[in-house]
Amino acid sequence: MKNFKTVIAFVVGAVVAGTMATAATSPTPSLTACADTRTKALYLATNGACTSNRTPIVIGSTSSLDAKTIASLVTPSVVSIEVTTASGGGTGSGSIYKTSSTSSYIVTNNHVVADAATGGTITVELVNGDQYKATIVGRDANYDIAVIKIQVGDLPAIGIGDSTQVSVGDPVLAIGSPLGLANTVTQGIVSSLNRPVTTGTTDAQSYVDAIQTDAAINPGNSGGALVDAAGRMIGVNSAIASLSSGSTSGSIGLGFSIPINEAKRIIDEIIATGKSTRPVLGVYFDSTYIGVGAKISKLSAGEGAEKAGIPVGSIIRQIDGVRTPDAESAIVKIRSYAPGTTVSVTVDLPTGGQKTFKILLGSAPSSTN
Repeated sequence: MKNFKTVIAFVVGAVVAGTMATAATSPTPSLTACADTRTKALYLATNGACTSNRTPIVIGSTSSLDAKTIASLVTPSVVSIEVTTASGGGTGSGSIYKTSSTSSYIVTNNHVVADAATGGTITVELVNGDQYKATIVGRDANYDIAVIKIQVGDLPAIGIGDSTQVSVGDPVLAIGSPLGLANTVTQGIVSSLNRPVTTGTTDAQSYVDAIQTDAAINPGNSGGALVDAAGRMIGVNSAIASLSSGSTSGSIGLGFSIPINEAKRIIDEIIATGKSTRPVLGVYFDSTYIGVGAKISKLSAGEGAEKAGIPVGSIIRQIDGVRTPDAESAIVKIRSYAPGTTVSVTVDLPTGGQKTFKILLGSAPSSTN
């Protein structure tokens, strides 16, 4: 896994950091529901049938996915995004997250719209070809999430799923605009969960506790939706792994999505305040350490790690029972929590032996670089 390079849309040069993966819950029995064609709300079917304004959806079946039905249901909620700046531009995708009678919020990746933050234009194209200028509501470089807004309302918002209920092997669809080809749908499965992935540059790095999928994701898919067998968004497509050493290449079946439960906290904070936060453990890691685990070189005064009594020189081996083979994996795991969460951190003590500490995570503003 260390040999792969992760490419985020039209940006090159990020590195896949880890190898941890765990499956979630066991599949539930399937049932037929009806999805409202306008609101996307789900209703139980009456005797297995739906009215003319609702589309039948089979929920809970992991053996197959009605790609045609799901695509027709979800595609109107996924948009194409074009960014134009003085130095060039690029394309990406987004999902209609929330809509009112006059405006709509669209979720995408930070790296899709970051260049327009200091000048340039963002154009959103709907499934029917209509185009609208968009403004940035807020950005979070730490999670690679951004929210933009267009002044048109009553659009079909995408249904939101629960990424904690996703299991390895579940069928999924990736929907977006790879290479500018709008309304492209690809099918695959969830290949792995909790995959530690870092993307971006040193001064603007994103840490993702990613859903890995073999559904084809290519440059331009970034910001689009990864949806489950019920057409609910379970992830924001963000990155791909590539065997190339220089330029961006196409999908090799290793795509990564930001879990929607992780992204949703950021999205809701941005919509409410224009800003977002990240959890803080209160440690600095030793970048020269080459052993297994994440070695603490310094503590932040007054933060959770210092208050819990973790000594400098300790090596973090597990967080809430999940192995942390390196510093990147530790950062990714911590970033998967909300500020204010209490986590169990197991360390090798510098004096010998092992100890588990309960640490209350602090809060800090997320970066917009």
